Amino acid sequence: MIVEVVSLYELSRLKALMELEQIKIYRITHIENVPHILQYGITHKNSPNANPNFISIGDKSLIDTRSRKNINVNNGNEYNSQTITLGDFIPFYFGIKMPMLYVIQNGGNFVDKATSPENIVYLVSSVKSIIDANYEYYFSDGHATDNFTTFYDKSKIRDLSNLIDWQAIKASYWGGHDNLNIKRKKQAEFLLAEDLAPNLLVGFGCYNEVAKQKLIAFGIEETKIKIIPNAYF
Repeated sequence: MIVEVVSLYELSRLKALMELEQIKIYRITHIENVPHILQYGITHKNSPNANPNFISIGDKSLIDTRSRKNINVNNGNEYNSQTITLGDFIPFYFGIKMPMLYVIQNGGNFVDKATSPENIVYLVSSVKSIIDANYEYYFSDGHATDNFTTFYDKSKIRDLSNLIDWQAIKASYWGGHDNLNIKRKKQAEFLLAEDLAPNLLVGFGCYNEVAKQKLIAFGIEETKIKIIPNAYF
């Protein structure tokens, strides 16, 4: 009788993959962008499939900054790094109710006008599905434009659950000077180099029943939609 011995390394690898299956990534958009997303996925601004009628809800100044900001991906090792430009990637968060959402809902900074929560939709994918699709990606342990943030490539993806501060991501309060690092870590990002195919969207979050019915009218299965008012301000 042959007994198969599983190494500690293999057990660790399997555990890491199981953890990755549970990690979701989130991106918010205007509800009127959803029909295009259902057809073409979440597209990069320079994609041939980009939405010509895309409704932007973000901070234009930050978008411009990201288009020009080069960052080093060094996996925590300053002697081994590559340089990428933030604007070349589609950013996702690892959690909901981020500081930027507050600005989007209330206006201010370089957000043209406030957007009502009813018109803001969470697009949800999973880290594991992106790994399986063999996409190019990076991730950070904090806000992407902050100089204290470290960036990692896909070789570190099995360490993701340990490199991200999940308490900070789930924190309900990050105001004040004493909480600046919590605010930075809360906004850790997953950066996708390619368009995200529509079939890799595993769910949609919305504010109320009105928004849910609109998403259903767009053709989304009801089982994929969740009303989550506590994910808004």
